[in-house]
Parts: sequence; structure tokens; C-alpha cells
Amino acid sequence: MAKHEPNRIRVPVERAIRECRLYVQGKQYPGQANYITALKDIEELSDGTSQDFVMVTLEEPSEEQMLRVAQRYGVDELIVEDAVNAHQRAKVERYEDQLFSVIRSVQYADNQDIIDRRDIIQTGEVQMVIGRKFIIVISHGTDLPNPEMRLHQAPELRSKGPLSIAWAISDYLVDEYTRIAEQLETRVDDLEEEVFTLRDEFDIENIYTLKREILEMRHAIDPLIPALRALIQNHKDLTSKQIRAFFRDVLDHAMLAKDKIDSFDERLSSLIQAGSAIISLRQNQDMRTISAVVGMAAAPTMIAGVYGMNFENMPELQWHYAYYVCLAAMVGVVALMWWWFKHNNWL
Repeated sequence: MAKHEPNRIRVPVERAIRECRLYVQGKQYPGQANYITALKDIEELSDGTSQDFVMVTLEEPSEEQMLRVAQRYGVDELIVEDAVNAHQRAKVERYEDQLFSVIRSVQYADNQDIIDRRDIIQTGEVQMVIGRKFIIVISHGTDLPNPEMRLHQAPELRSKGPLSIAWAISDYLVDEYTRIAEQLETRVDDLEEEVFTLRDEFDIENIYTLKREILEMRHAIDPLIPALRALIQNHKDLTSKQIRAFFRDVLDHAMLAKDKIDSFDERLSSLIQAGSAIISLRQNQDMRTISAVVGMAAAPTMIAGVYGMNFENMPELQWHYAYYVCLAAMVGVVALMWWWFKHNNWL
């Protein structure tokens, strides 16, 4: 008897598509397009004088959804596998006349106290498949920026084809790195002041938590530097001189953010060492204080213990004022020990 595969619910591709736009003569064509007919539509609208293209944005597509889009746009099957699997390092790879780019997005949760929140830095992923007539943008765990806002600031790129969209998205994400780095600098400064203000108590766990989150951000930024260099230097036949110049500016901003994050990591490592040393000193001080208190209690205890023994022939046992002298001796010894410990900073 033949075996039948279990029925699977097929989710339409349209459920994963957030936008499908046509760019004609450097301008976004009004209205949404159909991803199936978009390439044909762009051919009909293009007059051949500009690099007209299609932009398709997807949000966490399934393998089947991504495969159907890839078949429609002639995307390499190896790209499909990478596009479905998130949590990749930043990279730029070439497949014949197509580029596949991955950039990690970073979000900073500054509305919660560091003690109450463990995910200060949250990362997502933006993938871009760039062809000569199209760009497919896939988001995983992040909101996609509107490229029109960036292209409005650089209108000369509007006629440079799909790479103009890739630049707009990359520039936005890298600018977020810089903005978050500035906010983290304030956080690190506050921790330094907290640690080195000796009169204040501090929780060293806060430093460990922030260091862990900064390491997460380093994992997002560090691989992007060689990826951007590869895009600028190794694919000149697919990128114009002007596009490379704009991506070089993105690279500069990424390197600036990387330098800041690296410095924060080093400062936090120093803070951990300093904090551990301060905690150790405070623990030693606490032990000395405890020892001093125990020492002061030991002297009267010893005197009381001696005169509490049930012997008949003991000096001053029958003396009328022995009780008061004994109490005075206890107080005097404790006072003397207190002065000595205080003089030596044990109390």
C-alpha cells in the first residue's frame, strides 16, 4: 500500500511579502506591484535610459515561500537556504551577477533598568539579494527602515539601480550602531562613577550584564567591516564609482561604531577588575570589623567565665565590692580594645 505524505498547510507567499514596489527613472512608482508580474511590468515601464528595478520585501519567509520568490526572480538556490536561516554573520557573497548581503540590526532597550532587564541589546537580521533588475530584502526579528527617507537625502543615487536601496538600508542600520554606541557610553560612564565612588554600594552583576550585551553588539558589528570592504573592492563590475563612495561612508561609520564598542568592552573589563578588588577590600574590612567585635566580646566573657567557676578559695570572691570592680574591669578592657581597633581602622 502506498504511503501518503501528511498534509501540510501551505501559507501563500503574499503572507510573507510586506512590499513590492517598482522604481522607474529613480522614482518609486505609485501603488503596490504583484511580485509575479513585477519584472514584466518594469520592462514595460522602462525606457532604457535608467536602471529601473523591482524591490520586494519579505518578513521571515518559510523555505517554500522563499523558494517560490527565488524561482520567479532567478535567485540561486544556495541563497534561498541562507535567506531562510537567520542568525548569520554579516557578509557579502557573490553568485554570478547577484550579490547576497547580510547585516545584523541592533536595538537598544533603554526603557528598563539594567537590573530588571537582561536583554539590553537585541539583534535582528536583514538580508538582501541584489540583482541587476531587482532587490529582495528579507527581515528576521527586526523592522525594515523606509529606504525612501535615505534616498531623499541622496537623490543622486536614485538612478543607480537596486544598490541604492541596499545602501539606504545599510546606512540606516549602521547609523543605529553609532546612535546606540552613544547611549552605551552614558551607561558605561555611570557605572564607572558608581564603582569609583567608594561611599556608594554597587552591584558588580550590572557590569557583567552590560559587558555581555556589548559582546553581543560586537558580534553584530565586527564581521560587517570586512564584508563592506569586500563589497567596495571586489565587485567593481556590479557597483558604480558613486555607489562605492557612498558605501565607503557606511564603512567609515561602522568602523567608528566598532572602535567605540571595543573601547567600552575594555573599560568594562577594567571595571570588573577594579570592582572585584574593591569588593575584596570591603570584605577584608568586614572581616576585621567582625574580628574586632568578637575580640571585644571575648575579654569580658573570659573574666565572667573565670569568676563563674564554683571554687571556694578564689581571690576577692568574698570581697564586698568585687562585683562592681569586675564590671568596671570588663568595661575598661572593652573600651581600651575599642580605642585600639578604632585607631587602627578596624572599626
